[in-house]
Formats: sequence, C-alpha cells, structure tokens
Amino acid sequence: MNFDEFFTEAERSNIHLSFEDVGIAGQHRLSNEALFHLPLLAMTILLLSKSRRKPKSEEIGQLVGECFERTFSGFKGSSQHLGWSANLRMRTVKALTFLELANLVEVDREDSRIKIKELGKKIISKAVDSDSDLGFTLKLMERNYLDLQIEKQISMEL
Repeated sequence: MNFDEFFTEAERSNIHLSFEDVGIAGQHRLSNEALFHLPLLAMTILLLSKSRRKPKSEEIGQLVGECFERTFSGFKGSSQHLGWSANLRMRTVKALTFLELANLVEVDREDSRIKIKELGKKIISKAVDSDSDLGFTLKLMERNYLDLQIEKQISMEL
C-alpha cells in the first residue's frame, strides 16, 4: 500500500481520529525527564569535580539539586527542594557511574571525593569555553557552586 492508497482506504472506511484538549499540547513545561537528563547531570558532575573543592560521592545528588535550583530560573524562589528529589539522586548516581565507566572521573576510595581525570577536564573545559547557551549555563552553574561553598563555609564559622 502506498501513501495515496492509505488515505483513500482511510476515507472509504470512514476512519476519524479525535484528540482531546489539543490546547494542552501547546504548553511546554520543563519536566523531570528533561531536567534529569543524564548528559546534563554528567556535565554538571564533571563541572563540580573540576573545582578546587571536590564533591563527595554521597553528597553529589544534593549538590546537583542545589546548583540546579540556583541556576535554572524555574526553580528560583520555589518551594521545591530539588536536592531532596529521589528521582534526581537516582539519575545522578547513573550519571556518575557512566562517568566512571567512561574513565572521565574517579571516586577516591579513601575520602570518596569525585576527582576529574584529564579527559574529563578536556571535555568540560571545551563545553564551558564554548560561546553557546550550554557554555553560559555551565559558567553560571560553576559560579553558583562556588557561592554555595562559600555560604557553607561562612555558616560553619558562625
């Protein structure tokens, strides 16, 4: 059956498709599936592990969530605490596992800090240095991570 025969047969058979509430399809919102996309999580982990203060593997889900809350405008001032999301934490572990298998990071067995490897540094540096939306977002996230660490240090001194 070719293209024209298909429509002729559908018309002859009196086939109709009905769609409910077509207006909803036009509303696009950032869903958990889009936000918790493994490449974005992997890039974030690479970015955090590149900094002077290496994150611990057990705190990476919380840190990624806090960085996302500060970086993405949809979460600023929100009552949601993204760092406590079980879905985010599970996907962050998957992203960390991928990065380890790809030999981009390693988790130190003694202090469980995530340390970036040379190939990981090259990849994240290329992404951060690019003149694109991704580069801008990664720079902003890097700044927010630094601010977060400074705030934690100040609160510990009080």
